[in-house]
This record gives sequence, structure tokens and C-alpha cells, in this order.
Amino acid sequence: MYRSHTNGELRIDHLNQEVTLAGWVQKSRDKGFIIWVDLRDRYGITQLVFDAERTPQEVMEKARKLNREFVIQIKGKVIERESKNKAIPTGEIEVLVTDFYILNEAKTPPFTIENETDGGEDLRMKYRYLDIRRNPVKDKLIFRSKVAMEVRNYLSKEGFIEVETPYLIKSTPEGARDFVVPSRMNGGQFYALPQSPQTFKQLLMVGGLDKYFQIVKCFRDEDLRADRQPEFTQIDCEMAFVEQEDILNTFEGLTKYLIKNINGVEVENFPRMTYDEAMKTYGNDKPDIRFGMKFAELNEVTQHKDFKVFNEAELVVGIAVPSAGSYSRKEIDELIKWVQRPQVGAKGMVYVKCNEDGTFKSSVDKFYDQDDLATWAKLTGAKAGDLICVLSGETNATRAQLSALRMELGNRLGLRKADEFAPLWVVDFPLLEWDEETKRYHAMHHPFTSPKAEQLPLLATDPGAVKANAYDLVLNGNEIGGGSIRIHDKATQAMMFDYLGFTPEEAKAQFGFLMDAFQYGAPPHGGIAFGLDRLVAILGGQESIRDFIAFPKNNSGRDVMIDAPARIDEAQLKELHLATTFTAKES
Repeated sequence: MYRSHTNGELRIDHLNQEVTLAGWVQKSRDKGFIIWVDLRDRYGITQLVFDAERTPQEVMEKARKLNREFVIQIKGKVIERESKNKAIPTGEIEVLVTDFYILNEAKTPPFTIENETDGGEDLRMKYRYLDIRRNPVKDKLIFRSKVAMEVRNYLSKEGFIEVETPYLIKSTPEGARDFVVPSRMNGGQFYALPQSPQTFKQLLMVGGLDKYFQIVKCFRDEDLRADRQPEFTQIDCEMAFVEQEDILNTFEGLTKYLIKNINGVEVENFPRMTYDEAMKTYGNDKPDIRFGMKFAELNEVTQHKDFKVFNEAELVVGIAVPSAGSYSRKEIDELIKWVQRPQVGAKGMVYVKCNEDGTFKSSVDKFYDQDDLATWAKLTGAKAGDLICVLSGETNATRAQLSALRMELGNRLGLRKADEFAPLWVVDFPLLEWDEETKRYHAMHHPFTSPKAEQLPLLATDPGAVKANAYDLVLNGNEIGGGSIRIHDKATQAMMFDYLGFTPEEAKAQFGFLMDAFQYGAPPHGGIAFGLDRLVAILGGQESIRDFIAFPKNNSGRDVMIDAPARIDEAQLKELHLATTFTAKES
């Protein structure tokens, strides 16, 4: 056998045992008469000792040739260390080597395989297999596995059945762009990679499976952001014979279970907030409620003076920043520059300092007196020592800008603590949203989401006012899950397609299989999908998902390790019935 123990296993209780270990050379220290080598594997590090008085000479000479990341197997005896290292579990012992074998030599790696490495992100992405040897990455992947196992354990105990659905499916016009796959056997026709298993899990409910789940890879060909991947993993779930309350209760249970079993934290309170309330109070539909700074709309108390900026604004809105009244003018100017960045887009910011003596000092003292500013303070909840930040402009844009500022201040003030968990259900989303580019309504979630039954008549007169049986689960300012109660009858689904601009022929061509299935006794059903990548990152105390994914893409959607996407040769293109020919100039 290659090893009798792992490199994180040996303790003082193993003294004088003969052992066989294998792993990678972390580092070697040659003092002439004695050589120490740190041997590493997934489980930890064991210190090896080669002693000229106790180790055969030929073994000593071989040991002097060891370099970092050589793969070796050793045989030896566990002895007590003279200088103990309490920082590692194996720090009380070392292994006196009697013989060893080089299983594979290694080039010097392009960056050090240490917790704190000298390799930049691009370099580490190129050599991701080396990066995975580092504890910070390795531990995150092990953590992800633990979360996935706990998800399976919980859902299985709740009676859910894990079912795999196809990866090669039909392209649909709703949602983000599909990744498409040309069919060799059906010239000119294409599969699409699924953005989610949505229609399949609904068909499983028609099939009577009642409770389905799947930890599944999904694909979206959309513009990338810093923390978005073209392929991602969902915990996909569906239930039959349920109403919205059943879904919320079931997946509150899953979330509580994960936070307790992974983090050791008890979370009982899952408040609920409507979409409209979230947008008005926090400026977005996934608010972080670990801290305050709720929005206060100030139109009525600001648009009575000669300040043109506020008078012409559709919305004037402010927040009270706790204990920030001591900010210097330089620090406030930095905040103003921050909101003026193109990524945020505000034209400027008005501020009010709430002095300890009860007076106010603002950037608009010329227009507003102390009584005016006291009213602003009352509405925003500002206290002595706080800073009031006010933005104005078009309603939706201003809310988004102030929301970004609120989150930035939450980070700067240390209010977004990684070991605190604040879940929130956001409910009553709009069923439809207007797209200025196409001049028509689109489904805010997807076209299978059911409208509130009592609001069905509004579809004919005021479609934008109709609310959906849709819900998102938010955790610490991130959407970790979203779902809805589905339409389960053909007539309502046909009406929904009509309002989304599908002709009957288009609806049948795209979704006829689902409409047909509804004619054979579809039960009431609904579900939810959690973003596993995001959920794991938050449970792991981080915002970035990249290190929790074994082989992530970069911000351009490229895998720089295997150099994908890549060209394919012309013979393959012809075989796939693709007319495109890449010239030397194009490539």
C-alpha cells in the first residue's frame, strides 16, 4: 500500500509505530547532518527527519535531491519532536525516515504552494490544479462538498426524490441567452444547454413524483460580472399539492438546518417583505437586513424651497449613517466621488451632519434652515453624531444608487458581519415587467409563474400591476433562492403566453409538450431553486463564489487553464452542418 496513515493523522499516541506515508514535499531544510522535510497531503502536514546517525547514507543522499512538490512515499518510525509545533495537529511528532521512494519529480511551481502565496489571480487560475493544493482553496472545496451532502441528507429525509434531467434540451426565447449545441445527426438543428430544469421538473410533478430535487449544473450565455459564472449549480426543487406557504415553510427548514449544521448558529426569524416594500425601504429586492439605514422619502419636506436639484427630482431619498457625523470634509468628498462613479451613476450627494449639540450642518444650508434639517433627521431616524446622505433623481435609478451607497457604507462601517445570518423572504413580485427595447412585457421570473388568482382580471387592463405567486429567499443581502407557484392548467398558461406576446402557433412550437401534459391531470405545484455557489460562499463567510468552484471561468467567461472556448477545425464544422468558415484573418 502507498500509505498506512495520512499526513494529518499521526499523534503522540503513535510513538514508535512503523508507518508508510505519501504526499508532496512542502519544503525541505538541509542542515548537513540532518534534513527536515514537510510532507503534505489533503489531510495535513507531517514533519519527516533524515538523521545522518540514524538514517542510511544512501537515503540521506537521495533526500538532498528533493525539491518542492516532488511526490514521494516514505517508510519510517514515529518519534517525539524536540521542538514541538502547536500550530499543527501533528506538531508533537515527526517520522524518522528509514527509506523513501520518489514517485514523481516536479518542476518548480510558478507560485508558492502556501496559504499566503506570491501568485496573482490570473496565474493561479492558469495553474488551478496547483492552486487547489493550497489550504484556502482545498478547504473551500471540502466545505462545498459538506454543504451539498447536508442538502441531500435534509431533502432525502423530507421525502424528496433526486432525479436527473437532460442537459441537451430545446432552446426557448425567455430568460437569458442559451448556449446552443449543433446536432450532427439532425443538420441545421440545435440543442440548448438548460438555464434551469424548469419544464422538466414540472413534468415530473405531472408524472406524480410529488417531491423532486436535483443538484444540477445550469448554463446562461449572458454578459459576465465579476462574480457571475456562465455555468453554475442549483439546488433545484419542486413539490406537488402545495401552496406558497408550504414552500416557504419547507425551505425555511432547509436553511435553518444548513446554518445550524454548517455554522453552529440557530436562526429562527425569517421575516417577510413584499417586493414593493423592499424597493421602497432598501432600493433593491435583496436587502441586507443585518443593519439599518432604511430609506426615507423626503419629497414633501424638500421640495418647498428654491433648491432646483430637489424640486425637479422624481424622488428625493435619504439614509442616516450611524456615527458618521464625525466624517471630515475629505471623507465626505470621497463618498460623493464614489456615488458619481459610472458603476453607480449619481450626479452628486447632499449631506447633513447631525452635531452632538443638536444643531445641523449641511451642504445645502443656503436653502434649508435648522427646522428643515431637523425634519429630515426625524424622517431618516438620524441621531446626534450621525450623517444623513441624500440622493435625488429618477425613482428607480435613485433607489439603486442609494442602495449601492448603503451597502458600501455597511462594509466600511463593519456592519456586514460574516458570522451573522439574516434571512428574509421577499414576496409578491410583479408578474410582468415592461421592456423598453422590445416594447412589450416579459415574465419577471418565467412564463410558468402563476399570477395571484384575485388579480387575474387585471391582466386585461393593467398587466404591470399584477402580482405573482413568486418569492425569493435572501440571505445577508444576496438572493440565495427563488421560486414560484406554477400555472398548472392549460387555459391560464395559454392566456399567459398571449400576454407575453406569443402567438398560439409560437406557444405550441415552444411549449406544446407542457401544454399537452397539463391536459392529463397536472396537480397544483410549485418550487424553488437555490444557487449552490452563492449559498456555499455565504455559509463560508465570503461574498466571492470563485474559490468555492473547482475550475471557475474568469471574468471574460474563459477557462484559461484549458484555453476554452476554442476554435474547432473545419472538418468538424462541416460535420456539424455549420456553414461558417474561419479564415486565417478571422482567427
